[in-house]
Amino acid sequence: MTSDHIMPVTSVWLTCQTLARDQRRGRYVPQTSSHPGKMLPNLAAHAINSFTTPSDLVLDPMCGSGTTLVEAMHLGREAIGIDIEPRYADLAEANVDLAASQGAAGTAKVLTGDATALLDLVPASAVGRVGLVLTSPPYGRGTHGLVKATSTGVRKRDHLYGDRERGNLAYAGWSRLLDGFATILAASYELLRPGGSVVITCRPVRRQRDDLIDLPGELLAVAQSVGLVPVQRCAAMLAAVRDGQIIHRASMFGLMAVRRARTEGVPVHLIAHEDVLVLRRS
Repeated sequence: MTSDHIMPVTSVWLTCQTLARDQRRGRYVPQTSSHPGKMLPNLAAHAINSFTTPSDLVLDPMCGSGTTLVEAMHLGREAIGIDIEPRYADLAEANVDLAASQGAAGTAKVLTGDATALLDLVPASAVGRVGLVLTSPPYGRGTHGLVKATSTGVRKRDHLYGDRERGNLAYAGWSRLLDGFATILAASYELLRPGGSVVITCRPVRRQRDDLIDLPGELLAVAQSVGLVPVQRCAAMLAAVRDGQIIHRASMFGLMAVRRARTEGVPVHLIAHEDVLVLRRS
């Protein structure tokens, strides 16, 4: 951290040289595509490799389809994942079982529950032993999704989280999302070993076409408020980089949204990276 307490972008992670679907092919069950907010496997693997060693314990308190768990297992780590929606916890469990069947050296446990009650969910043996908390918050009730052609045109599918009544932070609104994330990080702090790391992946989001929310900055402030110390701010590529050129991986819907905005005079650009916030328990 610099003397003026501003974190520089100290590294660029080339995490999308291969298409996301190719990163998952054969390594994840086909139903994984139904989750609306999947982390890139190469991003998770890079974070785990960088901030843990074999046999360390990795935690993802909002594990979704289980990307953090699967990559931790293949790298010989232990992992615990939690998801509030039973169908996604079941999906994560299926991916964990597949990793085990493929000979992954590590182990993982999936729990179903609300991560804002994190200390009530994880086993007591995990307290003070976690080497890395790796997670990404839900950006909203609608996110990536897949394209499906129908007789009436092209539509999105699998782009919404599930039951809003369960308390999923995707439906909470920005204030409650940040409050809930603060609660999760405060509990994560208790689970971390001294010197343990927290890695949060996120990106700015648009609530309206011309209303850009600095979600990475908001989450950084939340993380610092619970005592975590900033170490690095990195950029994980969502596009390929070849011969000094960026090769975008944006979906058709992403391209259409940018073109519409530019037609209306809003200078929107394609998203090419996610912010990666790296913090540490002092």
